[in-house]
Amino acid sequence: MNHLLANPTHDPLERLARRRAHAKLGWYTHACVYVLVNLVLVAMSAASGRNWAIFPALGWGLGLAIHGVVVFVLAGGTGLHERLVQAERDRISRSGQGS
Repeated sequence: MNHLLANPTHDPLERLARRRAHAKLGWYTHACVYVLVNLVLVAMSAASGRNWAIFPALGWGLGLAIHGVVVFVLAGGTGLHERLVQAERDRISRSGQGS
């Protein structure tokens, strides 16, 4: 039992919380890249005098939405990452899923 406390990666609750927090952080990263790239595409589209940037934004937006549903609905290293880990740890403890 002391071994489990010394190495939290062997604790199923800790692993689950870290995996969920990592998935959420991955979605936030995906969303930031989506916004930045699409801002560049909109600028390029406006410079060309056409409105073609809507097509990649819609397609990629659908993928981002599906990613969000998987991470935040179906799946039940930085300060943000640690806060997400703690939030998942607390949520799992309250619901009794870690047992």
